[in-house]
Amino acid sequence: MQALWMLLASFLFATMAVCVKVASAWFNAAELVFYRGLVGMLLMWIWARSQGEPLASAHPGMHAWRSLTGVLSLGAWFYSIAHLPLATALTLNYLSSVWIAAFLLGGALLTWNPRAGSAAPLRQGPLALTVVVGFAGVVLILRPTLDQHQMFAAAMGLMSGLTAAFAYMQVMALGRMGEPDTRVVFYFAAGSALAGGAGMLVTGVSPWDWRHAGWLFAVGALASFGQWAMTRAYREGATLVVANLQYSGIVFGALYGWLLFGDFIPLIGWAGMALVIASGIAATVLRARTAPDAPAEEH
Repeated sequence: MQALWMLLASFLFATMAVCVKVASAWFNAAELVFYRGLVGMLLMWIWARSQGEPLASAHPGMHAWRSLTGVLSLGAWFYSIAHLPLATALTLNYLSSVWIAAFLLGGALLTWNPRAGSAAPLRQGPLALTVVVGFAGVVLILRPTLDQHQMFAAAMGLMSGLTAAFAYMQVMALGRMGEPDTRVVFYFAAGSALAGGAGMLVTGVSPWDWRHAGWLFAVGALASFGQWAMTRAYREGATLVVANLQYSGIVFGALYGWLLFGDFIPLIGWAGMALVIASGIAATVLRARTAPDAPAEEH
């Protein structure tokens, strides 16, 4: 059942990305972030009330930092979805696992004390290999598959994965402090609504059309249900099979892009995606040795 919940979560996140891509024809990224947060807040509040779980937190500062990095990741990801092939945007966001591996590697090297005779750099060899393979995959994806005018969107996609890695590590810290998933997701949604609203003051508000408003609700609902399904998948423990099944979202995204948007990705681009998936799975396996009860990554 854990595997099925994770497959459902990946499918819901990929479907949310489709809704973002469609809705971006009528709403800008700030509006999408705002409504995604607003709907998420409402659904998480209803869920918390039904479970009798209070939303008040003793760690508001940590929630604020987690929301800041998460909102930056979300906004950059939504922008890249609007301007890149769907599978490419999803792959760049899922690169967060490789970024985390890079952070762990950098931390190990910074704390290595050669005078103590530590063999840390040698032990980190497999982790370093996952980072190299992952970024080699990015090179294969970006160089042959993108036009010149898409490079800024590609940079936004890379930034979404980088900031998602920061947000994930903060979620891990909140989990160690005993913060429940519902509360973490609620405050992230609140931060998204606040940041999206602030962004709308700068970018402006698109003309409202009720025929297109349903896409906004769909984005928030699919994101919330996807996070809920992912939490269910991890409830019995963050097994490696469940953790690695999240990459099925890239497959779902590729199928959606091909069937709905006619996205064409050359063979070398698919090879790059395969390298990113392989490096992400390897990074997840290696990361589980140091953080066996890590929470779900959010999308």
